[in-house]
Amino acid sequence: MNKYVKRYLIDAMSGMAQGLFASLLIGTIIKTLGQQLMRLNENVFFKFFVDAGNFATEAHVVGAAMAVGIGFAMHVPNLVLFSLAAVGAAANVTGGAGGPLAVLFIAIIAAELGNLVSGKTKVDIIVTPLVTILVGALLTVLTAKWIGLGASSVGKFVVWATKLHPFWMGCIVSVVIGLALTLPISSAAICAAFGLTGLAGGAAVAGCCAQMVGFAVASFRENKWNGVLSQGLGTSMLQMPNIIKNPRIWIAPTLSSLITGPLATCVFKLEMNGAAVSSGMGTCGLVGPIGMITGWFEPSEVAIMHGATAIHPGALEWIGMILICFVLPAALTFGFDLLFRKIGWVKEGDQKLN
Repeated sequence: MNKYVKRYLIDAMSGMAQGLFASLLIGTIIKTLGQQLMRLNENVFFKFFVDAGNFATEAHVVGAAMAVGIGFAMHVPNLVLFSLAAVGAAANVTGGAGGPLAVLFIAIIAAELGNLVSGKTKVDIIVTPLVTILVGALLTVLTAKWIGLGASSVGKFVVWATKLHPFWMGCIVSVVIGLALTLPISSAAICAAFGLTGLAGGAAVAGCCAQMVGFAVASFRENKWNGVLSQGLGTSMLQMPNIIKNPRIWIAPTLSSLITGPLATCVFKLEMNGAAVSSGMGTCGLVGPIGMITGWFEPSEVAIMHGATAIHPGALEWIGMILICFVLPAALTFGFDLLFRKIGWVKEGDQKLN
């Protein structure tokens, strides 16, 4: 059971998130950069950035990247891996707003069945891609639309519930997505699968930043600046071995997320309307804050479906983003961690990275 949980819920989802990052996410950043530069001076070079971003964010390209990422993470044979590009493209386009979840489900099954026949015949170059693509195509026709609708409905419900009850949903979304970020599963893939944008996306960013910036600051005495960079710009998942040894070290950043989540939704009304995958990235490569900024100027298709429109950010938005993503996670987690060290819940060396 542990083997399959790791293969399908950890490895495959991580590969999917990397595929999203290498297509939709980076494409959105490139496109937005080009658009902002063109406001200053319209020329061919800046337009190239916009075109390059458009190429990378096409639904079939994103689907192919996700499926190949999934196959790569599952260590499938090359012919299966390459065939998954077609499977992912079809599943993502057919799945619509919930396409990422459809890609995850369909690509895993197509990859496993392709893997079963790989190397079993003398005409492997025909049989393996044939089985992989036909299985993926059949599953796409039968299930992708419904998986996509289901995922989209869940996402719409969370977005709607967060608007209706911003305090409680701000707490819940921030804590849950933040915990998922530190666990060896992909919070980015979860946010992408369910299309978390708007206030819900803002709460998710808050929770992820609380974990990453929080651990980076709380463990500074043990890990110094290398720890700040590896956790604050990399991933708080590095602390998982230490959390297993002493789960109490996880309380400080989680309490911080419990505070910053509702502050994001109720006080600053901070929305993340960029690519939904950004909601689950936190400060990893500064993707969460960048997603907020790109969403202000040009909301993603999923965000527009949830009612988002472009805005000209004012002082409240900028101050809110800086406080929620950086200042408050650092200050709150440092304070909580200091308290827990004084009462003996956390000891020197508990958060030391190997």
